[in-house]
Amino acid sequence: MLFSTKAEYGVRLMVELGRQPGSAPVALSTVAEAEHLPLSYLEHLVAKLREAGLVTSTRGAHGGYRLARDPGEISMDEVVEALEGQIAPMECFHVTREGRVQCSHEVDGDHACATKLLWTRVQGGVNKALSGTSLADLVEFAGPRESKGSVGSAV
Repeated sequence: MLFSTKAEYGVRLMVELGRQPGSAPVALSTVAEAEHLPLSYLEHLVAKLREAGLVTSTRGAHGGYRLARDPGEISMDEVVEALEGQIAPMECFHVTREGRVQCSHEVDGDHACATKLLWTRVQGGVNKALSGTSLADLVEFAGPRESKGSVGSAV
C-alpha cells in the first residue's frame, strides 16, 4: 500500500509543529525550510489539517500554525485520513458508514470476493499501526530541532 506525498508531507508538517517549544504559532515558511518541502504544497495540506481540527491558525505579523491538541492526543490515522481520505488497500475496497467492508467485485450478498479476507486484514493492520502511533511518538523519535532564532511570521 502506498500513501501519497500528501500523507508523507502532512505527517512531516505535523511532526515539525509538534517539535516546536511552547505554544507560539509557527510560520509555514519555517516548516517548509526546516523540512525542505514546497511551501505552496504545505499551504494546501495545512488547510485540510485545519478543516479536520488538527491545527489552528493565527493571522498577523507573529501568526502561523500550531497543533489544536496535545501531540499525545493526535493519532496518525486522524492525520492520514484528513489528508488522504478513507484508507483502503485496493480500489475495489470500500468501508460503509456502519464500518462494513464492501468489495465492488461482489455481485450480490451471497458471494464474497475471494480476496476480501486478505485486504480486510491488510487494512486492519495499517489502521492498527496508524491508530497506535501518536504524534508524540513521532516527535520523540525525531528528537528536538536545534533552534535558529525566533519562529513566526505572517500566515
